[in-house]
Amino acid sequence: MDIYFDNSATTRVDDKVIELMEQVMRTDFGNPSSKHVKGVASEQYLKDAAGILGKILKVQDKEIIFTSGGTESNNMALIGAAMANRRKGKHIISTCFEHPSVLEPLKYLEQFVCPDGEHFEIQYLPVDHDGHISLEELKKSIRPDTILVTTMFVNNEIGAVQDVAAIGKLIKSVNPSCLYHVDAIQAFAKYPIFPKKMNIDLLSVSGHKFHGPKGVGFLYKNEKVRLNPLILGGGQQKGMRSGTDNVPGVAGMGEAAKNAYQDLSANAEYLTGLKDRLIDGLSVYAKEVETASDSAANPKNRSEGCHIRVNSHKGALSAPHIVSATFYPVKSEVMLHALEEKGICVSSGSACSSNKPGLSGTLQSIGLSAKEADCTVRFSFSKYNTAEEVDYTLEKVRETYEVLRRFTSH
Repeated sequence: MDIYFDNSATTRVDDKVIELMEQVMRTDFGNPSSKHVKGVASEQYLKDAAGILGKILKVQDKEIIFTSGGTESNNMALIGAAMANRRKGKHIISTCFEHPSVLEPLKYLEQFVCPDGEHFEIQYLPVDHDGHISLEELKKSIRPDTILVTTMFVNNEIGAVQDVAAIGKLIKSVNPSCLYHVDAIQAFAKYPIFPKKMNIDLLSVSGHKFHGPKGVGFLYKNEKVRLNPLILGGGQQKGMRSGTDNVPGVAGMGEAAKNAYQDLSANAEYLTGLKDRLIDGLSVYAKEVETASDSAANPKNRSEGCHIRVNSHKGALSAPHIVSATFYPVKSEVMLHALEEKGICVSSGSACSSNKPGLSGTLQSIGLSAKEADCTVRFSFSKYNTAEEVDYTLEKVRETYEVLRRFTSH
């Protein structure tokens, strides 16, 4: 079988999206800034995509800024908001649980020297074993000089879901001028998201996470939010993001978003069923491994210290499409390649940071040891996956782990 369970890294592009992008590239290829008929036709795709996204989020079309993807959206939101609002304060709150495209801009801001000679102060809140922040801790942390709070909606490694509506409400009740940024890259097309209702000022999204093309995303920016642009030039997108617009990508992303939200509830229910099926199977096997490891009566099956831990939750307690599991003491890279030989593609963590090997801060923040974090694999689903693929994967996981754990030192 050929099974792709790495949909949190990227998804297969929908056929309708490909068809639309091909039309844009072959026929309506004009520069959207040009005033002739080809340019006007090209510009219409941008307007149509903004209209689709605005309708989904229940925001104004002009509050959508197209970007090259989630990383740029996060950088624009964090650095742009910090620079534009630094006279109000320099205190920013985040968590130890964020994606590198949030953590790295925050590190940059910590090191940046403002014109007044001061630095931004970044406060990182801890999370519990389920990956949730404490609202009480957040409330205590917000100060008059807090200009920005940034959190994930859905964690990309274990699928933990933050209550962003409750967080947004709390922030505005304590400090109404404080901005709230949400990294919704793993949440968009999985949940209904209404920034105005949820008190979200800035929202980052990436197109290739929901069957759109790579290299395109968007940032929702409330029209009242002050934001300094990061890319300067010809003044496209009202000066917020200069450069010739990626019209095929934007058009494709709009089409993918429209398709995703037409069947949102049914798709989320379907993905949750796949997730729960895998978690149930892994949980049963984990108990078998635990029993075998503790059984002195059968020393041939005994492998002291071997254990399997499922780091994601069934049902609505975590995202519908992500399962994280630890297969101790087998290294994640070894498990990944062993499953790959059986036709199953999974991830050893966030694909975005695969070029910078290191232990996951996310996994350690929920209580995994460094050794356990190094033995953790992520399975992630899309609408193109099936229950049969889950069952086959469970079978091959058993076979693989039974062999590898006996040849792995603790």
